[in-house]
Amino acid sequence: MSRPPFLSLPACARAYRLSTVRGEFAVHEALPPGGEGRGVALLVPGFTGSKEDFLALLEPLARAGYRVVAVDGRGQYETPGPDDDEAAYAQKELAADVLALVAALGGERVHLLGHSFGGLVCRAAVLADPAPFASLTLMSSGAGAIAPAQQARTRRLVEGLTAFGMEAVWQAMQQEEDAEGGAADAGTPPELAEFLHRRWLSTRRAQLLAAARQLVEEPDRTAELAALELPLHVVSGAEDYAWPVPGLNAFAAALSAARTVVAGAGHSPNAERPQETAEALAAFWDAADGVSRTCPA
Repeated sequence: MSRPPFLSLPACARAYRLSTVRGEFAVHEALPPGGEGRGVALLVPGFTGSKEDFLALLEPLARAGYRVVAVDGRGQYETPGPDDDEAAYAQKELAADVLALVAALGGERVHLLGHSFGGLVCRAAVLADPAPFASLTLMSSGAGAIAPAQQARTRRLVEGLTAFGMEAVWQAMQQEEDAEGGAADAGTPPELAEFLHRRWLSTRRAQLLAAARQLVEEPDRTAELAALELPLHVVSGAEDYAWPVPGLNAFAAALSAARTVVAGAGHSPNAERPQETAEALAAFWDAADGVSRTCPA
């Protein structure tokens, strides 16, 4: 899971609940200096994540001239959702939520970014209706299902969530991290460790189950995505356990997409190397605005 480097909102940002035709969503919104910007960006978090995973991107992206909105998806952390109805979290439902969020942001064409599982949701949204979008960035999110080793781990998580409560699964995950090479919270400030625990317990069990199943079953939709007349960007760290970097390189090539590899980052460059990641995102969005699929890498 992503571990944000800090939890405080920058001065340019605020937290509120965004009303849409599909309900209210908890968001963090950052505005550029003076309030007038080049465009709007919507950031969608991944599996076990939340809007806080993008906290370190808000200020640099706003400084670059973008209105930035990071969201808790349906059933994630501070956005409500049913606890026992996996059908509410089907990919088409989450994609419809993204389209509703874009409409609620004022009708501008939006630069859409999805991290990890959020990337699967975001590509489903643009495949359903590309018209509202100025570009799509897939961050640490690949062509189809996650790597086989991660599929096995995710299936074990599904078994645990099915058989036990959220707290019991959390404790088991902490023990597994300890066994894999050091204390799970080693070097983690107490307030961040408490937040990660609270976020896990606040996320709906049905959302986690539905997302986990999608991660291990997702088909390869590269051909559909490549057929869109939309600027595309594939971003990752230099290492990635969920979708290994060689596969992401091939995915980007098949899409004719811009490709950014963030040095020194793993699965969450948004949290691990936010300044470098923000610079790459702003450069891509600048190039994508009013530009065809030939935008530079």
